[in-house]
Amino acid sequence: MSNETLGARVRFSPVILAGGSGTRFWPRSRRARAKQVLALQGERTMIQQTLERLQPVAEMSDVWVITNALLRDVIQAQLPEISVEKVLAEPCARNTAPACALAAFLLERTEPDTVLGVFPSDHVVANPARFAEVMQAAIKLAAAGENIVVLGVQPTRPETGYGYIEQGSMLAADEPIVAHRVKRFREKPDAHTAERFLAAGNFVWNGGIFVWSARTLANAVREHIPEMAGPLEAIAAAYGTSEFEAVFAKEYAECENISVDYAILERRSAKGEKRSNIFCLPADFGWNDLGSWSSLHEHLGQTPQDNVMDGETTGLFAIQSKGNYVYAPGKTVALLGVDGLVVVETPDALLITTSARSQDVSKLVRAIHESGREDLI
Repeated sequence: MSNETLGARVRFSPVILAGGSGTRFWPRSRRARAKQVLALQGERTMIQQTLERLQPVAEMSDVWVITNALLRDVIQAQLPEISVEKVLAEPCARNTAPACALAAFLLERTEPDTVLGVFPSDHVVANPARFAEVMQAAIKLAAAGENIVVLGVQPTRPETGYGYIEQGSMLAADEPIVAHRVKRFREKPDAHTAERFLAAGNFVWNGGIFVWSARTLANAVREHIPEMAGPLEAIAAAYGTSEFEAVFAKEYAECENISVDYAILERRSAKGEKRSNIFCLPADFGWNDLGSWSSLHEHLGQTPQDNVMDGETTGLFAIQSKGNYVYAPGKTVALLGVDGLVVVETPDALLITTSARSQDVSKLVRAIHESGREDLI
């Protein structure tokens, strides 16, 4: 692999975000077994699939993983291609802004022109070849200046669970993949606003994939969240020394718990469409973030009305039942007169909810935690 097609070679360093508390896919996922290390689709885990689709555009020696202490060992076992020095465990949870910026400050010291790509570790891509094409275009655009590149997914419904990107003017159409300038970022909308976004036609879902040079992101941190720059510079200065773990633990705790969308992208977009240098490319490669049991049902089923029996089972019998998702390994499951259920069985727990409420599974996990049943989370 190389990026020779970009002209002078551009070094591309993917940063895979693999933290998380394992709440959305409870009871299959737990703190030490979050969804990115589970095989929710096929035999490979989510994070293994993430790394595989990056292979055409990145050297494995340039990949970083930002995770937590509970997941570091299993991720290192699942991704033996990645150097252990580049699998960093956050000493405390601090959302995506510090995690994204950490690699930028580390690389800025020696190779500030390196282009970074930020990738969630729990997404699904149906067309990896198209993904590679889009990423090549994103790398080229990010390397061309102080540019920030985001990927937008064409909405198929008035979704209230995603953030949105409002697209502005189109760049020159002589490129094979057309980019738009970004007007602004919008937080997760209510149902009425989501319907308005869908009707407008120039709003896309924020796919959570961002591309920028190490220098661009580090400077954006200095401009928009300057109080975070000092701690990250101290961590970067200590990297590779015997003091690193102690400095990492002390300084990272000083970073604000804030998302990169709010801390950097929204604030940068406030400069205006022509001055922000934020560009959106189409994530037209069959993207799904698998954010809940209902989204997994949607992904695995042919239609929303299908009953999906996931995992190794001995059969499903359904009468006057539709739109159900069931995970019950080794069991025969019978459904009678029920619609839109989510049923998930593990050796120590059983979840029964509806597709409409599956986004709220984290509330159950919070209640279990408050009850003192740490063994279940």
